[in-house]
Amino acid sequence: MMRIRELIAAILLLVPPAAGRAQTALDREYETIALQGIEHVYNLEFERADEEFRTLIRMNSDHPAGPFFLAMIQWWRIMIDIDDEQYDRQFLAALDSVVDMCDALLDKNPNDVTAIFFKGGAIGFQGRLRFHRSDYLAAANAGRKALPLVRDASSLDPTNVDILLGTGIYNYYADVIPREYPFVKPLILFIPPGDRQKGIEQLTLASEKGTYASVEASYFLLQIYYFYEKDYAKALDLAQRLNARFPNNMLFHRYVGRCYVAVGRWGPAQAVFAEIASRVRRLMRGYGSGVEREAEYYLGMAEMLRRRDDAALEHFYRCDELSRNVDRSEASGFMAMANLKIGMIYDLQAKRDLAIVQYRKVLDMKDYKDAHAQAEQFLTSPCTQ
Repeated sequence: MMRIRELIAAILLLVPPAAGRAQTALDREYETIALQGIEHVYNLEFERADEEFRTLIRMNSDHPAGPFFLAMIQWWRIMIDIDDEQYDRQFLAALDSVVDMCDALLDKNPNDVTAIFFKGGAIGFQGRLRFHRSDYLAAANAGRKALPLVRDASSLDPTNVDILLGTGIYNYYADVIPREYPFVKPLILFIPPGDRQKGIEQLTLASEKGTYASVEASYFLLQIYYFYEKDYAKALDLAQRLNARFPNNMLFHRYVGRCYVAVGRWGPAQAVFAEIASRVRRLMRGYGSGVEREAEYYLGMAEMLRRRDDAALEHFYRCDELSRNVDRSEASGFMAMANLKIGMIYDLQAKRDLAIVQYRKVLDMKDYKDAHAQAEQFLTSPCTQ
């Protein structure tokens, strides 16, 4: 689930499109290579992407595109396991270099829209990582620096569809988050109000018409429809399209399964999560313990709904086992819910003593949704369905 801190970051960081329209000053070959490299990044084909972006650098060593896109490879290495910090230093240093290159260009021409795009993107991504690492002051400072860059880029190139990614993210979250989470209002007093519907419209246009921002806009729309609008049909359509285009990207793959669950299509959901679990066993890039933990939980749910209790227990116990390795600071929602479901199955099997043990485990974990309320209820009276 998207954490609140990530949602706040979407307001503070205002990330411009990864490339904007920097390609307008470049020849067709340069543009083609850049687009090919970006496709490889989203499909987690990092070695192939690295080759493409280093070619860009050889073609034009003074342009920030190549170094910026190389940094994006590190970003997606981080996204594979957001809690793994081994790539942080390299990622931040690479973006510092991009900012330096852009500043050199802006010293020569303050209206260099290419430099503005890439500088804004570099600062924004630095801020996004800072927020993931709970360095909120640094993240807020990044947002402060990024906002005027978004405005400048928009005024210099108002017909640019790609820039609607940044403005769309801003308009949506600046409107929605203060209403959904009033306690964040003091953190965002320095920004102007947003417009939820306008944000959706801008992201939709960037998704459908953008050159470089299409995938990011689609991904943000997917999360918006899934988490906030609760329009799971639209979320599923976006997830399926992204998964079809980038079949090796575990984030898009997982959302297909999640959306099937949200619309109650457990047959297709079970097939998706079974394939995810298979990819974990085959050691495919990105399919690690965190991904497997989620797959095992939903596979357990699918079996439980079919009253295949023993099969469900195997999946839930595997989910619990993985959670004990994946959860670094406290029990996750997956751990709490898996243990709750184990207790419910034991009740249905008339193994009351074992069920009580599970419910008490849940109460010792951090509450997730209504896990504690359910555990307390089932401690009072056994689960019967």
